[in-house]
Amino acid sequence: MPLAWRRRLRRGLLLVVLVAAVLAVLDRCFPLPLPDASGAGAIVLARDGQPLRAFPDRDGVWRYPVTPEQVSPLYVEALLTYEDRWFAHHPGVNPLALARAAGQGLRHRRMVSGGSTLTMQVARILDGTPHDLGGKLRQIARALQLELHLSKREILTLYLNHAPFGGTIEGVEAAAWAYLGKSAQRLSRAEAALLAVLPQAPTRLRPDRNPDVARAYRDKVLDRMARLGVWSAGEVADARIETVASRSLQPPMTAALLAERLRTARPGERRLASTIDAGLQRALEARVADYLARLPERTSAALLVVDNASLDALAYVGSGAFGSEARLGHVDMVRAWRSPGSTLKPFLYGLALDDGLIHSESLLVDAPQAFGGYRPGNFDMAFNGPVSAAQALRLSLNIPAVELLDRLTPARFAARLEHAGITLRLPRGAAPNLSMILGGAGARLEDLVGAYAAFNRGGVAGRVRYLHDAPAIDRRVLSEGAAWIVREMLEANPRPGYASGSFDTGSRPRVAWKTGTSYGFRDAWALGTTRQYTVGVWIGRPDGTPLPGQYGAITALPLLFQAIDSLPRASVAPAPQPPPSTVSQVEICWPLGLAYDPAQPELCHQKHRAWILDGVIPPTLAEREATRWSAGVVRLNVDAASGHRLGPGCDDRAARPLAIARWPVAAYPWLPRETRRRASLPPLAAGCADDGLAHLQGLRIDGISDGATLARAPNSDKPARVRLRALGAEGEVLWLVDGLLVGRTQGGQPIEQPFATTGERTLTALAADGAYAQVRIRVLR
Repeated sequence: MPLAWRRRLRRGLLLVVLVAAVLAVLDRCFPLPLPDASGAGAIVLARDGQPLRAFPDRDGVWRYPVTPEQVSPLYVEALLTYEDRWFAHHPGVNPLALARAAGQGLRHRRMVSGGSTLTMQVARILDGTPHDLGGKLRQIARALQLELHLSKREILTLYLNHAPFGGTIEGVEAAAWAYLGKSAQRLSRAEAALLAVLPQAPTRLRPDRNPDVARAYRDKVLDRMARLGVWSAGEVADARIETVASRSLQPPMTAALLAERLRTARPGERRLASTIDAGLQRALEARVADYLARLPERTSAALLVVDNASLDALAYVGSGAFGSEARLGHVDMVRAWRSPGSTLKPFLYGLALDDGLIHSESLLVDAPQAFGGYRPGNFDMAFNGPVSAAQALRLSLNIPAVELLDRLTPARFAARLEHAGITLRLPRGAAPNLSMILGGAGARLEDLVGAYAAFNRGGVAGRVRYLHDAPAIDRRVLSEGAAWIVREMLEANPRPGYASGSFDTGSRPRVAWKTGTSYGFRDAWALGTTRQYTVGVWIGRPDGTPLPGQYGAITALPLLFQAIDSLPRASVAPAPQPPPSTVSQVEICWPLGLAYDPAQPELCHQKHRAWILDGVIPPTLAEREATRWSAGVVRLNVDAASGHRLGPGCDDRAARPLAIARWPVAAYPWLPRETRRRASLPPLAAGCADDGLAHLQGLRIDGISDGATLARAPNSDKPARVRLRALGAEGEVLWLVDGLLVGRTQGGQPIEQPFATTGERTLTALAADGAYAQVRIRVLR
């Protein structure tokens, strides 16, 4: 090679290196103004991709981030065909397009076409270059810089998310939802053409303001697509038929509190895919708002629907009216700590089944009892006497529940719930105690719903999932058999307004449901689980103000069933679920609670069909305070002739054995007369010494006789009153009228009892040692 050529080559290479060095320095000094992710907005999506709630960026711009794969291919075709057919091939600048634009400008003496590539448009969006020659040169430089640093896909992604579409709307996804009410993934050809041209003049072409102008420009894009053969003439003709609708722009605001919660939990993510069913969410939000309109002004509500199979949340209503100051609509009651009332009782009965304490028909006693210094009562202060475990759970009776918790121990119960995901918040410094089962601790609706799902998940509870990529966290709370039995017990409770065994077409799903009311009417709860779904409802005031007269059964339960009836149903009703292999059904007898023995029929006062676990038939619980004549089988010798019991000093008489099945002493005032007779001691035979058992039958009511009639004084508007005493009593005596506790006395202390209502009344005096007396009276006007 000649020397001159070698010199020119060296100079050329030196020039290239110098230019490259200058460009590298410029690139370092003037870095690309890429979007700052720290101030970016975010969008929370439903399970089908619909936006639930969008959060603008720090400049107030609405943008729903997408990738090219999440946008309809029709839109990408229309965009690249209309704006930059050579996008995939040029280095950021198209010299032919620039030359053509310059020639048109000289010929018309005004700017006709900018000659900008899609990359140059992205550069202008990011850098905000002015519309003049200097701005154009800067735009070219930035375009080259973009192509140097980013791939074509990344550049296209920037355009898809930052192109202006009018007002504070940027990006094709936000524009699609704002102007078309759908995702950019599901655009028709006409819609794709409209959105492809809109960024050219976003203010002038906005379809919500100028639909006719927008349609003219859309058709211009369609014509080019046909002329270039990208879309067929028939496809374009069909697209031109579509109208351009004018829509009012409303940012999405569905599941607002959940969206805010998810965004706070994942602040760096711009696109959060939730598990929520958008249609169901909107329907239940409207239903809750309509339901609350009938309740006091400051009442709020929360509702959570979960799919049992996955524990995905399908609907999340955190407050009754988001944004309402009166209802404190900004407070998310799905995760608020509130007193759960009686909603924990099903887990207590399930754990008692697992521990072998009870079966489904175990004899429990709903009667006034003291547990140390704790004296619980029922919601209505009435008592039911002997009840089965299933009946006690369905009626939500408090004393049988406290009795079971006392046997199970509060600390162990709290630990089992904690393991299952139900954390109980106790008052500061308090340890687990008996009041927990009646609402004496705090719980959260989402934890309760995740745990109630266990009754249709084989005893496995779990954490509710709100994001599609959230991990599944399952924890066993009950055995499969115990969960099945408790569900059967709860499902046997008919819906309000439907008697047990009433006609049903089978269209309604079977629901295992439970209500709860906290102390002072502050919280009304209803939870229910079907084969497919679990639903939880809370109603109350977020500030904890009582709502007298509003409780679970009348306030929260109707909304629960409205929500359940709104849920999708399988085309074929699920077949009845057979019991697990650990569960069987046997015939048991009260009062002993054991299997019926044909060889000893005298020990069976009442028969019941009971579900038992692992083949174990637990006997009736032993009484906590043992008496000399307590529950169980008592075997005596009686006079063969008279049937009277034999005591000391009667050994010379002909005797025969007698077995008596005794009931728990607290149950006796509620037993039918014949049942009491069968369970009572025979009289002591004449001439026998005292055997020490007669004192339990020695209580007597003084002040009124059995069968007496009471009437108010003539010309008086005051109710009839009577002064009563319990003779033969030591210690505390409880007084009940028709099972309702009306007062307490000590020993033979008198009590004044009014009788305001007319009719037959049963008056009972019940001593702490189990002795009782009962009279029946008639009250007149």
